[in-house]
Amino acid sequence: MLSSMLKEHQMRQSEKKEEQEKKRKEAIAAADELAHALVDHLNVGVAQSYLNQKKLDAEAKRLHQGSAEFSKMTQQWLNLVEQYSSALKEIGDVENWAKTIASDMQTITRALENAYKTAQETPQL
Repeated sequence: MLSSMLKEHQMRQSEKKEEQEKKRKEAIAAADELAHALVDHLNVGVAQSYLNQKKLDAEAKRLHQGSAEFSKMTQQWLNLVEQYSSALKEIGDVENWAKTIASDMQTITRALENAYKTAQETPQL
C-alpha cells in the first residue's frame, strides 16, 4: 500500500510537472506573440513617421527652390525698377537742359532784338 501511494504520488507529481511545463511553454509562446505584435504595432508608427519625414523633406526642398526663384525674380524686378528710375532721371536731366537752352536762346533773342532796335534808331553816319 505504501508503495502504491508512493507511485501514485510520483505519478501525480510527474503529471503536474508536465502540466507546468506545458503552461510554461504556452506562456513563453504567448509572450513571444505579444512582443511581436507590439513590435509590429510600433513599426507601423515608425514607418508612418518615416514617410511623413520624407514628405516634409521633399516639401522643404520645394519651398527652398521656390524661395530661391522668388529671390532671383525679385532681384530682376529691382534691377528693372532701377533702370527705369535712371531713365526717368535722364529724361529729367534732358528736359532741364532743354529748358536751360530755351531760356538762353530767349535771352539771346531779346538781346539781338534790342541791339537791332538800337541800331535802327541811331542815325548812321
